[in-house]
Amino acid sequence: MLNPLFQKQLSDILVGLRHSPGGNMSGKPFKRKHLAVRAEVNFVNAEEAKNLIAVEGYTVLDVRDRTQFERAHIKSCYHVPLFIENQDNDFGTIIKRQLHNNFAGLLFGLPFTKLNPEFVQSVKSQFSPQSKILLVCQEGLRSAVAANKLEQAGYGNIACITSGLQSAKPGTFDSVGSTELQNAGKAGLVTIQGKISAVLGTVLICAFLFITFFPDQAEKLFQLAPPS
Repeated sequence: MLNPLFQKQLSDILVGLRHSPGGNMSGKPFKRKHLAVRAEVNFVNAEEAKNLIAVEGYTVLDVRDRTQFERAHIKSCYHVPLFIENQDNDFGTIIKRQLHNNFAGLLFGLPFTKLNPEFVQSVKSQFSPQSKILLVCQEGLRSAVAANKLEQAGYGNIACITSGLQSAKPGTFDSVGSTELQNAGKAGLVTIQGKISAVLGTVLICAFLFITFFPDQAEKLFQLAPPS
C-alpha cells in the first residue's frame, strides 16, 4: 500500500499534467519530433514511363549532357544536364581532358564533363517540390543520381526509367533529333565499327561466292597478283 503522502504528491502531479497539454513529469512541455517522411523514387520501364506521362501527368526532365540531348530527346521535355562540359584549364584538368579525348572521347564520342553545380537550383527554378517529374538519361545511372539529389532537396514525386532511354523501343515516345532515342548514346568510332564489319563481311562473302562459282576466273586473278 502506498504512503498517503506519496499518493497525494502523485495525484497532484497527475492533475497538473492533465491541465497542462503537452506537459511532462518535470512540468516542461514535451518536444514533439517531426520526422520527415521521404518518398521512394519510382523506378519504371519505358512503357510504364509512357503511362506516367499520358495518364498521371508527369513531366519529362532529361538530365543527359548536351550532345546526347541534341542527337535525340523526347518531344516537349525539359533539359537540365546533371553533368556539363568541363572547360577548366588547370594543369590537372588539361591532362585528364587529353587522356579522355584520346580514349573515351575518340571511341564513344563522350564529352569531358564534370558534375553540374547548379543542377538542383536549375530544377528548382522550373519545378515546385510537388511537381511530378520523370527523370530520363541514356542508361539509367545519371537519372538515379539526379533523383537522389532532388529527393534530398524535398521533391517527393520522382520517377526514373530503370535502364534509361537505351531500353525504349522505337516509337515508344515522340522524339526529336537525328537518330532514335535508344541510339543517342552511340557516337565516335563505335558507330562506324558495325558499318566497317558489315562492309568487310559483304566483301568476304562475295569473294567466297566468286571463287566457288567462277573458279577459273578466280585462278586467273590470283595469277595476276604480284608474288610476295
